[in-house]
Amino acid sequence: MVVHEQGEQVDHGRRMVNWLLGSSLGVLFVSIFYPIVKYLIPPKLAEPTTVSVTLPWKLAELKANSGRIFRFKSLPGILVKTSGGDLRAFSAVCTHLQCTVQYREDRQDIWCACHNGVYDLNGKNISGPPPRPLEALKLNVRGDQIIVMKG
Repeated sequence: MVVHEQGEQVDHGRRMVNWLLGSSLGVLFVSIFYPIVKYLIPPKLAEPTTVSVTLPWKLAELKANSGRIFRFKSLPGILVKTSGGDLRAFSAVCTHLQCTVQYREDRQDIWCACHNGVYDLNGKNISGPPPRPLEALKLNVRGDQIIVMKG
């Protein structure tokens, strides 16, 4: 009878040691991999509260049939002055894989070089893999200043 109680005490002690070792290994793995995972997955940055940007170029500096990239919040934007003199602004992020688009003067379209996506001057996707049009931005011209707004 005494031997049986000692066996139960040994089993109970062994289970306790196994639980402590297992828990310690779990804590060790979490303490190693959690910082690695946090490093690999960057935190989402809060967007600035400003919804308008005054562009550094004057209206008179822009020639017809040209496009320029600017920074709108944390993402690039594109300003296009058509051959007719109209100004248009879009997000310069391709809707396919988020590459930066550019204006092609010779073809008068907006082009994504990553996968040959093409948008017309209204931001509509007309060929290639982009699934959606470019996000249009509002323009406000005050004198010679160009202000781009989202909304």
